[in-house]
Amino acid sequence: MKKLWCSLLISSMCIGLLSGCGKENGETPSGTQEGKAETETTEKSADLSAIYSGELEKDVTIRVLENDTAIAEGYFQEVIDAFNEAYADYGIVAVDANMDQYSNLADDGPYGYGPDVLYQANDVLMKYVEGKHIYPIPAQNLESYDKIPQTAWDAYKTVIDGVTYYMGVPVNVQSSMLYYRKDMLPENWETEWDKNGNKIPDMVENWNDMYRYSQSIVDKGEGKFGYMRSMYDVYFSSGFLFSYGAYVFGDQNTNAEDIGFSAGNAEIGANVLLQQAGLMNEDCIDDSVTVSAYSKLADGTYFATMTTPDVKSLFLKELAMVYENEGMSADEAKAKAEENLVVTDVPRLPASGDLTEENPELIPLKAMGGVNGYAISAYTKAPNACLAFVEFATNYDMIMKRHETLGIVPARSDAAEAAGGISEIMYHNLDEGNIVVMPSIRAVEQIWTPAQTFFQDLAKDAFRTSDKKYGSLEQIKAGLEAVDKQIYDAVHTLATN
Repeated sequence: MKKLWCSLLISSMCIGLLSGCGKENGETPSGTQEGKAETETTEKSADLSAIYSGELEKDVTIRVLENDTAIAEGYFQEVIDAFNEAYADYGIVAVDANMDQYSNLADDGPYGYGPDVLYQANDVLMKYVEGKHIYPIPAQNLESYDKIPQTAWDAYKTVIDGVTYYMGVPVNVQSSMLYYRKDMLPENWETEWDKNGNKIPDMVENWNDMYRYSQSIVDKGEGKFGYMRSMYDVYFSSGFLFSYGAYVFGDQNTNAEDIGFSAGNAEIGANVLLQQAGLMNEDCIDDSVTVSAYSKLADGTYFATMTTPDVKSLFLKELAMVYENEGMSADEAKAKAEENLVVTDVPRLPASGDLTEENPELIPLKAMGGVNGYAISAYTKAPNACLAFVEFATNYDMIMKRHETLGIVPARSDAAEAAGGISEIMYHNLDEGNIVVMPSIRAVEQIWTPAQTFFQDLAKDAFRTSDKKYGSLEQIKAGLEAVDKQIYDAVHTLATN
């Protein structure tokens, strides 16, 4: 039965590849979502028949570079085992590329050391477009095409001479989520920490109450903390700037002439971070919290942290281990961990930026986000086999398995609907514009170091005494303006284009 299914899949894919190439503007696949058809009436789709012949290469090995968490949790092995079984008659074998997940295809590919297929965030994959290190994907011919919203496809979209190319296949949507321990809530939370009576603790709904609750934990002097996060992490900290008017690049993250970390009232968002750091320890300055969050949330040192949904399995594993060490059976420990670890939407911010304000006007946190997906190396000798792997790894069953194993938010709408929960929250935030998808232009490489240096220095200010550098909003604004200049210089002067 598996071989029959495999043959049908390959046949339909090959026919689609051969018949679908060279569609002119206005010709869209049936069943596409609203928005896709509108886009394609003004753009031409690419003819990729020179890359994808529609005939699978036989007796080839394709090296796949996957996410470290997917490997550690066993998901990746399940994918390649299932793929290899399905394609055994063709002699196609997928293997772990056995490389660091952040390996640079531009460095390794030309010398034959790079992977054939690679999984990463859109900003990482799209930097390979310049230099032609990855192949475009015949997206419209994939089974998943009309199951994935245009906003996700756009993260991998590039238009050259009026022709639209999609350079990767979206797998999951990433952005910030709040993780907290339900069993660390105060016993009286329903009477004292639920002002609106909606059965949700106030401290996980808004940052002011999270600040107040964190203060109460720190004041006990037991070496425990409320909310903890590595401030230097640009991916998470930048959202606090975006919420008050900042942006990365102008023209919806496509214009690297316009750098906007200091735009609007970004200094107010940075000051929120500074206030939060004041209730943390110095681990928040560097990567220490990021590294220790799994174990420290599990042992009760931290009440809450913020990170992406795809690492939920790591938190559950650590928490279950703590419960087992307390004497529970493995099944009991797993069940209790799943009960007490809550993953939910990020809290709302005070419009004023003052975390001590009573009854503040609240605004949503506009978090940085991204779309992780698969791309195909332009150096592969088996592009058709690689495309078959990508098609296989992004089918409904495999995406649902990825969700169940890792907790990811599927880019496929059918899988996201079935997953519910976190996926519903993430898609709502995406629809509402509360997720700022990372830029898909190469210049994004230059934002990390200057912004990271600023956020580190900002966090340090919470522990300085007489030598504070960011004692006023004006000083914070000046620091952010310096970040903009450093990024601009890196993009236009220092970077090799």
